[in-house]
Amino acid sequence: TMTKQYINDLTYKIIGASIEVHKALGAGLLESVYHKCLKQEFIKQEISFQSELNVPIHYNDVIIDADLRCDFLVENCIVLELKAIEHVIPLHEAQLFTYMRLLNVPKGIIINFNCVNLFKNGQKTFVNDLFSKLPE
Repeated sequence: TMTKQYINDLTYKIIGASIEVHKALGAGLLESVYHKCLKQEFIKQEISFQSELNVPIHYNDVIIDADLRCDFLVENCIVLELKAIEHVIPLHEAQLFTYMRLLNVPKGIIINFNCVNLFKNGQKTFVNDLFSKLPE
């Protein structure tokens, strides 16, 4: 069963895997490069994921394919968005919350590889109402 503890432990694993990639590559590359390397790191660490998952939009009881893709859905409970930009802006956070809502998952993480220290200032985690309703 999904618990807060399970999701928090998984969060550490995801951030740890991201740090491994960042240590190996450093900053300044394209997001797509980090994406490919993180896929390899997840496989190595046996973290199950879907990559570039198509996020369906429900509009007026119709499912619209808006070609909306999230970078990763990890173990069906955490949306992970990768960036390689100067600053994460509120729009990116809003987008993440939308993915979390549309995919019905309790947690989201934004990783920005374009930073000096990924652990200190390259990652942000977010939870929604679903998270607060989970058992400890």
